[in-house]
Order: sequence, then C-alpha cells, then structure tokens
Amino acid sequence: MNTEQQLVGLIKVNKEKYYRVAFAYVKNKEDALDIVYNAIIKALQKIDQLRNGNYLETWFYRILINESISFVRKNKNTAYLDELPDSQLPLTEDYNREQYMTLYSAIDHLPPKLKSVVLLRYFEDMKLDEIAEITSTKLSTVKARLYKALELLKIDIEGMDYD
Repeated sequence: MNTEQQLVGLIKVNKEKYYRVAFAYVKNKEDALDIVYNAIIKALQKIDQLRNGNYLETWFYRILINESISFVRKNKNTAYLDELPDSQLPLTEDYNREQYMTLYSAIDHLPPKLKSVVLLRYFEDMKLDEIAEITSTKLSTVKARLYKALELLKIDIEGMDYD
C-alpha cells in the first residue's frame, strides 16, 4: 500500500476525530468541515513531501491544526458557544451546561499554541510526546505550554462572573 492509500485509510478511520479538532477551533459545523476538507486536499497535494510514512498521522494532525489556526486568523469568526447543542457537551451530574460553556469560552481565549496543546491533550487524549511531534516542538516546550494554559484557564475561569 502506498503512502497516499495509507493517508486515505487514516482519514476514513479517524474522520470524526479530525472533525472534532477543527470544530474545537471554530465552533461551527460547516467551517469545521471546510477545514478538514482543506487539510485533506493539502495533505494529498503534499504527500510526496512526507519523508517517513511512520509519521503520517502526526503529519496530518499538524496540517489540520495549521489549517484550523489559519482559518480562525483569516476569518476571526465569533463563536457562539450558547448555540452548541447539549448533545455535544459531556454533561454529567457533576457539571452543568453553564460550567461547560465557561470552560469552552476560557479555552477559546487562549493563544493558539496553548489552545492546541490543551485540545490535543484533554480532548483528543494524546500523550505529551505525541503532541510534541505534532506541534514540532520539544517535550519541555509542550509541558511549559500546557502548564501555562492551565494557569491561564484557572485565572480566566475564576475571574468570570456567575450571577
């Protein structure tokens, strides 16, 4: 199986994961689908530049995240978190919709590099060394970004008004 076929298989198996990552950036179904589509097109166009097929998934995640960040910068869309259906929120007895909205809002206000680390770690359940590969940074940088993001989230959430 050639690398292009491997990429197509990877995308078919993980399409929901890739959509979730894009959606976490834009909070809009159509925009998230556009981002995934653009990432797929870009990956297929540049598949010959991939030197090691063992890093195919990491390589595609990097393209997807870069497309997501680029889309947000270009469009500067306002995400209306209140419009998210409850089915997309992991509601439990311990947490209600308002608390999840507060968390998502705080994550949206993080700088892109910090937001990427948080999304990959906690929403995609990736290990720190995988995140380091995807973001092309050292493991110590990923740890520092995650720590900084968690500190900012703590401050941001604590500073919100709960009338």
